[in-house]
Amino acid sequence: MRAFRKCSRILILCLLCVSVFVPIFILSYRLKQINSDVSEDFVEELSIIKHRTEAQTLSAIEQEESRGLKEPPLLVYKDDPSNSAFNFSSSEESRFSEVSFATNDAGLLKNNATRLDKNGGGQRRRQEEEVPVPVAKEEPHVSRVQHDQVVRSRSRALDEKVKEMKDQVIKAKAYLNFTPANISSHFVKELKLRIKEVERAMSQSTKDSRVSRSSLQKMKAMESTLLKASRIYPDCAAMIKKLRAMTYTAEEQVRSHRNQESFLRALGGRTIPKSLHCLSMRLTAEYFALDPGGRELPYKHKLQNPHLYHFAIFSDNILACSVVVNSTISTAKEPAKIVFHIVTDFLNLPAMSMWFLSNPPGKATVHVESIENFPWLITKYNETLQREGSLDPRYISQLNHLRFYLPDIFPRLTKIVLLDHDIVVQKDLTKLWSINMRGKVNGAVQTCKEGEPSFRRMDMFVNFTDPMIANKFDSNTCTWAFGMNLFDLHEWRRRNLTGVYHKYLHLGKKRPLWKAGTLPIGWVTFYKQTVALDKSWHLLGLGYDSGVRQEDIEQASVIHFDGILKPWLDIGIDKHKPLWRKHVKYEHPYLQQCNVHE
Repeated sequence: MRAFRKCSRILILCLLCVSVFVPIFILSYRLKQINSDVSEDFVEELSIIKHRTEAQTLSAIEQEESRGLKEPPLLVYKDDPSNSAFNFSSSEESRFSEVSFATNDAGLLKNNATRLDKNGGGQRRRQEEEVPVPVAKEEPHVSRVQHDQVVRSRSRALDEKVKEMKDQVIKAKAYLNFTPANISSHFVKELKLRIKEVERAMSQSTKDSRVSRSSLQKMKAMESTLLKASRIYPDCAAMIKKLRAMTYTAEEQVRSHRNQESFLRALGGRTIPKSLHCLSMRLTAEYFALDPGGRELPYKHKLQNPHLYHFAIFSDNILACSVVVNSTISTAKEPAKIVFHIVTDFLNLPAMSMWFLSNPPGKATVHVESIENFPWLITKYNETLQREGSLDPRYISQLNHLRFYLPDIFPRLTKIVLLDHDIVVQKDLTKLWSINMRGKVNGAVQTCKEGEPSFRRMDMFVNFTDPMIANKFDSNTCTWAFGMNLFDLHEWRRRNLTGVYHKYLHLGKKRPLWKAGTLPIGWVTFYKQTVALDKSWHLLGLGYDSGVRQEDIEQASVIHFDGILKPWLDIGIDKHKPLWRKHVKYEHPYLQQCNVHE
């Protein structure tokens, strides 16, 4: 009897356990299936939103075409030509990236896809499992290349989502501009709320470098609101006309801002910094404090010796001239045979002279004179030096056009090297005098190789629509650069190239033959009178191109900071400035007092 009772109790307890645990097991299994279905439903909802939006866009385009209007630009916000303002990305990669961000857990998505495949989820779920999903943590065996691909994929997906948010915000703001008078204030508030939410989500996504689940939900809510707005605003033609006007206004503003930026950059490029103005004033005061006998620079007997190496610099920038002189002397094998002829204007003559009096260039000779010391220039050539049609002092400056009168300035010399004040010499230049000029007048580095930043074509600066220009010159002739030029003054005088320059300058005043500046008129003056130098002699581009290769800089004899980004200006290219600054004596007391620092 006791045994029977014991067996009855055990049976009852077993049945009780079964009745308790079996429902729990069934419930947990059901919950797992529901969770997996939610991910799939979310993907399908995103796809439905995409197709609805595409259908709406197509309907709007058909309406516009039926009314005989031109097709409007569909891109309101344009950052990448492949993205549309009204369409979700249609690529499979973008769709799976959305799933990755929606779950906010790439590992969980991969596990779910594997589980669905094991349960016979179908071909589509197996494809999801095969799609490469960005993982938050890399396994130790993953290669560096795979890691870079994962990072690029994640960044691309984030960019696409942020662009979609921007498109939604722009579209919503456009709808606000078309708010009818009879529309519900509740909907307007809803639209403004959605704009704030998406802007906040966009800012958070950019900050965190990922799109959270809440951000995707806000995008979904915004899309729903935009669909409501599309039903409230049926007059698509009026909206298109307004959007075109908004686009045109925006383009005009961009064009105006670009012109303003270009003007300000050019203005900054030719403005003298306050520190350099201070330096000039201090040097001028010190110069006039000297006795008249102490204002003369030494070695005057070398100035007209044709057997020495003569360099000409025409500039009013004291610090720039000092860099040219210092760098040339530091690389010269025979500095005692080097003679510098610096020509400046009357205002900067005392300061320029005082600088080289207080900073003598060793055994080299420096001679500073004013352009007013050439009375023949003022009387004979005064009218031709003023270039009409330009207000830029770089183009109308007498110092800039003085290069075309070298034989008159140096009547006893046979060869001379003209250096711009924005260059730095890195190797000995005296070897230039041994170059065979082959009866030509000008030796210069060519700039006619396409693909290089310094590339120039003659028809880019010279007007070949003029019959006279088209008959005398070939637009395919190789161009060259100023900055470091070797001139045979004997051949120059024999061919009377200063008279040729004179003639073309007068013709350019009567009708537009070329752009302002000395380069295009130099091309026509020395047409077929230029011998090409090796490119290693003169490297261009350090005043506008930050991508100049380091090996090219090291091989160049002269590096040229042509352009508006000069190394003595704040707007100069920082990576190139040390090449210029190492030749400046920043410990000089005048530089210290005027706050001229590295």
